[in-house]
Amino acid sequence: MAKVQVRYIVNDVDAAITFYTKHLDFKLEMHPAPPFAMLSRGDLRLVLSAPNLAGGGGQSMADGTKPEPGGWNRFAIEVTDLAATVDRLRKEGAHFRNDIVTGVGGKQILLDDPSGNPVELFQPTVKEARLSSSSQ
Repeated sequence: MAKVQVRYIVNDVDAAITFYTKHLDFKLEMHPAPPFAMLSRGDLRLVLSAPNLAGGGGQSMADGTKPEPGGWNRFAIEVTDLAATVDRLRKEGAHFRNDIVTGVGGKQILLDDPSGNPVELFQPTVKEARLSSSSQ
C-alpha cells in the first residue's frame, strides 16, 4: 500500500500512463475517466490529472488560475546504475532536462514525462542517501 501520494498535472493522461508504466515500472491502479488515473510504484502513489473544468484535482483555482504541468518540484526514483538507466531511456526516446550531475549524496538526472513534469533518477553514492537496502 502506498505511503506517499504525489499528484501531477498532465496534458494527456493516456500518454502519461504509457510513459510511467513502460519506462519507470509503475502499475496502473485505476483509470475511471479520461482526465484521471492512479498509478503506484512501491510506497508511491502517483495521481495523474488533466486540466478539467468539471472538478477534481485538475480544476481551476477560485481566481481562475489553471493547473498546468512542469515546474521543478519532483519525486525521485532510486536506481542502482544511473548511466545504464539513462542510456536505456535515451534509446527509448526519453527526454532529459540535463546530463548526469553529482551532488553530496549521489548522482542524479532530470527526466521529463510527456507533459514536461520532472522525475529525478537518483543513484546514491553514500549509504545515508539510500532509500532502502535494495533498489531497482
